[in-house]
Amino acid sequence: MNLLLLNHYAGTPALGMEYRPYYLAREWVRLGHRVQILAADFSHVRARQPTAGDELIDGIAYRWLPTPRYAGNGLGRMRNILAFMSQAWAQADEWAARFQPDAVIASSTYPMDIWIARRIAQRARAAGRDCQLVYEVHDLWPLSPIELSGMSPWHPFALICQSAEDAAYRDADRVVSMLPKVQQHMAGRGLDLRKLSIVPNGIDPGEWKSAPQPLRDDVAAALDRARAAGRCVVGYAGSMGKPNALDHLLDAAGQLRDTAIQIVMIGDGHERERLQQRIAKEQLTNVDLLPPVPKAQVPAFLAAIDVAYIGWQRVPIYRFGIAPNKLMDYMMAGKPVLHAVEAGNDPVGEANCGLTVAPDDIPAIAAGLQRLAALTPRERRAMGDRGKAFVQRHHTYPVLAARFLATLGGAR
Repeated sequence: MNLLLLNHYAGTPALGMEYRPYYLAREWVRLGHRVQILAADFSHVRARQPTAGDELIDGIAYRWLPTPRYAGNGLGRMRNILAFMSQAWAQADEWAARFQPDAVIASSTYPMDIWIARRIAQRARAAGRDCQLVYEVHDLWPLSPIELSGMSPWHPFALICQSAEDAAYRDADRVVSMLPKVQQHMAGRGLDLRKLSIVPNGIDPGEWKSAPQPLRDDVAAALDRARAAGRCVVGYAGSMGKPNALDHLLDAAGQLRDTAIQIVMIGDGHERERLQQRIAKEQLTNVDLLPPVPKAQVPAFLAAIDVAYIGWQRVPIYRFGIAPNKLMDYMMAGKPVLHAVEAGNDPVGEANCGLTVAPDDIPAIAAGLQRLAALTPRERRAMGDRGKAFVQRHHTYPVLAARFLATLGGAR
């Protein structure tokens, strides 16, 4: 098949997030399909930005559309979105005629690219192609900015997103959701649930087969100091934003000052500088906060820790489920996980690979970390092995890519 995927924020391992479009597309290419990705040449989630134009990466054709740079979530980001959408809209006839897609997948975080995907699919059908329209859901917009950021449902951006979401549920041949508990919401917005398939996030098993890239010196030194002091190392690797609820982990660290637990955090984000200032102000010597490492070094970091931590805010939006990439990495690394969450699903509980506590219960977070630290290495290893087996069965990209393609088989 010819698969055309629109994802404003698509990245690659070399560029940074979003990784999912790359990993799915690479598996589709390996299965003999032809894949074209349309993305913007600037995204706030990438570590490095590509050059505008066409590029072939591991058999995947990318077109990077030129867009203005921005910071934050203000007008600059809106200009970036509008620049991407207007160019993709203008190229609809070109993609329908030249690429002749069998499926057009609207996969940006925001839902408005469904209009562009629908236009391309309609042009392809008019030319005699049996083209399917697919809407892939990362997060529920506009519900996510309404519930997470306090945006008014009557805000113009929320109204635009709502119009696009409703159009997607009405017009798409297939809807693929990363979130597992969306059925009631989507049906309430008009989706025929026979169109819906759940394809969660996952990992690339190939990245875990070879020897990991050695850790940067500062990270290796922090881990060595903790080991030399006989401490159990609790690791966090990922974004440092408000949704990650890292203040709760620091609150727990304050209660763990006199224990043999060292928390090592690596990552970047809007909250990083404030968290660093808080660590210094409160003299949390049992916490090391370090800059992010390249993706290729993450397996080495996870191999060196004893327990992995992931936390969430207590917000209603998570009733629809969660699909965090870093949790898949934790589990693939075979580490027991302390999961501070209240959500529609809990992979840690499903895999029996750690402990789950309430997201804002600081004593429970501290006690959970102590409980995992008190386990023998053999007990922690058995717990981690269950998580790894769970990911290998359900969350590798070869499995997920095949599942995604299977949803297209009965769409028309």
